[in-house]
Amino acid sequence: MNFNHFDERGNAVMVDVSAKQPTMRTAVAEALVQMSSELVAAIQAGGVAKGDVLGVARLAGIQAAKRTPELIPLSHPLALHAVFVDFEPNAASGRIMVKCTVRAFERTGVEMEAMTGASLAALTIYDMCKGSDKSIAIGHIRLLYKEGGKSGIYRREADKREDQP
Repeated sequence: MNFNHFDERGNAVMVDVSAKQPTMRTAVAEALVQMSSELVAAIQAGGVAKGDVLGVARLAGIQAAKRTPELIPLSHPLALHAVFVDFEPNAASGRIMVKCTVRAFERTGVEMEAMTGASLAALTIYDMCKGSDKSIAIGHIRLLYKEGGKSGIYRREADKREDQP
C-alpha cells in the first residue's frame, strides 16, 4: 500500500495538491449516539435541562467541519461551501443517527470534514445529556458517500448495520 502522507524518509508530510484541478467535492458521514429511549424522547420533546440539544449539536458539527485542519494535523484548509448536519432520532431504539454532509469546490476531498462534523455533533449530544444518562455511547463513525476528484464516487455498500432496529 502506498501512503502518501510520508516522504521517502518516512517523515509525515502534507500531501501536495497544488497540481490537482479543483472539482466539486461532496462527502457524507455518520455517527451513532446510543442512549436510553426516555432520553431520546426527551430530546425530541425539548425536555432536556440544557436546552435544544439537536440545535446546539448541529452548530457544533458545522463549526467542527470548518475547523478540521486545526484538529487533523495533515488535512488541508479548505473553503467549504456547504455543511449540513441532520439527525434521525429513534426513541424506540434509544438511538440518534447524526449525518453530516459537506460540499466544496476544491483540489482535495472533504471526507475528513464530514467525519469531524458528525463526530463533534455526536460529542455535543453527549455533553448536553450526560447529566441525565452517563451510559451514552458514541460509535459507528464512518463515511457513507463521497464524490469528486479522480477517484470518482464512493458509496458504502448496504449492510446489516447495528444502528438499525
